[in-house]
Amino acid sequence: MAPLPPGIRLIISFSRDQWYRAFIFILTFLLYASFHLSRKPISIVKGELHRYCATLYEGQVGFSSWSRKASDTPRRQPADNETDCSWAPFDQDNYQQLLGALDYSFLCAYAIGMYLSGIIGERLPIRYYLTFGMLASGAFTALFGLGYFYNIHSFGFYVVTQIINGLVQTTGWPSVVTCLGNWFGKGRRGLIMGVWNSHTSVGNILGSLIAGYWVSTCWGLSFVVPGAIVAAMGIVCFLFLIEHPKDIACSSSLAAPKGYENGTHRFRLQKQVFTDDKSQPLDPEMQCLLLSDGKHPVHQNHVVVLPADGGGSMAAISFTGALRIPGVIEFSLCLLFAKLVSYTFLFWLPLYITNVDHLDARQAGELSTLFDVGGIFGGILAGVISDRLEKRASTCGLMLLLAAPTLYVFSTISKMGLEATVAMLLLSGALVSGPYALITTAVSADLGTHKSLKGNSHALATVTAIIDGTGSVGAALGPLLAGLLSPSGWNNVFYMLMFADACALLVQFLIRLIHKELSCPGSATGDQVLFKEH
Repeated sequence: MAPLPPGIRLIISFSRDQWYRAFIFILTFLLYASFHLSRKPISIVKGELHRYCATLYEGQVGFSSWSRKASDTPRRQPADNETDCSWAPFDQDNYQQLLGALDYSFLCAYAIGMYLSGIIGERLPIRYYLTFGMLASGAFTALFGLGYFYNIHSFGFYVVTQIINGLVQTTGWPSVVTCLGNWFGKGRRGLIMGVWNSHTSVGNILGSLIAGYWVSTCWGLSFVVPGAIVAAMGIVCFLFLIEHPKDIACSSSLAAPKGYENGTHRFRLQKQVFTDDKSQPLDPEMQCLLLSDGKHPVHQNHVVVLPADGGGSMAAISFTGALRIPGVIEFSLCLLFAKLVSYTFLFWLPLYITNVDHLDARQAGELSTLFDVGGIFGGILAGVISDRLEKRASTCGLMLLLAAPTLYVFSTISKMGLEATVAMLLLSGALVSGPYALITTAVSADLGTHKSLKGNSHALATVTAIIDGTGSVGAALGPLLAGLLSPSGWNNVFYMLMFADACALLVQFLIRLIHKELSCPGSATGDQVLFKEH
């Protein structure tokens, strides 16, 4: 009998479950990458919405492949108004505030909607919920670009479009994280989700390249094309997304142990765990459910009572119940400041490069992708380190500690030339995106599947929404503050970013200390959450 071809041997070497997990991994990666792809055009188009034509025509110097060379193609001579080629209403002196308001409109709506999205999403089929969000997001992303073709100059039109788009995009994150959490267990979660979370950077890179291709000729297509891509991926989601392994009889790494359901009394405390048997050390997660001496069960005041609904499935966790999970508040506030820094770069980096390195909108957009390239490596590195050390908070703290001085160096040497800008973009991207990626993926999944939840997978969407929703408050504030501070100088923007990084670092340690003080004597983790039979 002839030997099997190498390709066939590779295929059959993996089990059916492994192939399905790989498929879900790739599918959710592409789905959320398309969301970020649609968020990037506004940052690329900013330089085109407000252009100083006088500086472009008076001995203009063009750039190709990030190197200086004389422009061979003369442009049309502008009128007396030096901002004649700007797009009204962004042709005014307060254009930076107006552009910042567009960012704030989207991100504020996103932050508010995120708190509701997780609660709604865990009560609806993920596939339908995510499909609706992607189709709606594609429509409103394209609608923004249609303002170019229909010559719309109403500021209110663009603000309303951004607000609605921000609301519908909240369907994405809780859905994809919940789906991925259903399919993958905790083993090497930091590495798996560190690689998976690179969809953020991949989406930003693709969005920059797609939007940059048309920005100088027809910026409306910079929105229409990404919008069409998101809508198309929504159709793919409807056709192929599998919410849970049990839907196709695959094994689930997050399957709940037996005994969690018992008719109407479904959330039952297991036998109290003691450590009298020195030969059986507790795993780190079980230690979180006991006080620091390892012998006494959690105090009755630290138990959350959730009434059963009498149905056959687990009840969804309440908003306040999710807040009591150890670490949710701490990491939520930490993400607020970390995401403030990350989204300021996302929305304002191309314009900063345009002003500092004197590149046009397309070239600045292409150069800004290096920040996202660094973010890919930063997210993976954070996941690997946190898996190896089994310390998520310490990993975030270390990267935040290094990020603040790196931002100061970036603001100083980025004005020295393109080579310095390239190097600092890569390094800053890694250190800024690392903690952000770790908290929004591995940490959220850890907390959403905490053993104190007794296998209740419904909590994952709510926990994810709370953490990312709080982070989105910072994401809304960052670009707004950048728009207000940049007229007085870009150095002030960087000082604000460094202060935010320092706050993120302090929040981690201060809240941890507060938890220790408010908890029972000897407690190392603060209030714990258990489900009590009711």
